[in-house]
Amino acid sequence: MKTDSATFVAIFDEADAKSEKLFETKFWNQLQALHDLDSEPYDPALSIDPENSKFGFSFAGHAFFVIGMHPGSSRLARRSPWPAMVFNTHAQFDALEDKNLYDRFVAVVRRRDQALQGSQNPNLAGAGIRSEARQYAGRAVEEQWKCPFRPRRGDRKTSRVRGSS
Repeated sequence: MKTDSATFVAIFDEADAKSEKLFETKFWNQLQALHDLDSEPYDPALSIDPENSKFGFSFAGHAFFVIGMHPGSSRLARRSPWPAMVFNTHAQFDALEDKNLYDRFVAVVRRRDQALQGSQNPNLAGAGIRSEARQYAGRAVEEQWKCPFRPRRGDRKTSRVRGSS
């Protein structure tokens, strides 16, 4: 059966990642290590610049929206018994857009977050408004926060993105 969705979850057994700052550091170190090992070109639908509003993580030439989960998360929806990284393909969000379901999907997620937590995640922003890097690790980052991700030397900085030419 063909599906437009695909998610990969990596679970780690490190029990010392209970604080949000420590988890965030380990999270970005892991993404950086994956990026440094990746020999494929960055997905052309993304910007590789983590400060760019079109940034997304690419691995093996495919775009991913990545979220972190761990036992010490201040966001209840991001709590899990073990530290984890969840890789969602951007293609599944593109498929929702193609079916005119993306806005409804976002509204449902935000409504559920509000019901569970009593507030919406302060890092949430619509696609293309702010760098999605601010949402990845789950900590409410400061306005002046700088993403620790560093593109490999020679990688391009910007590219085309969905919905633009």
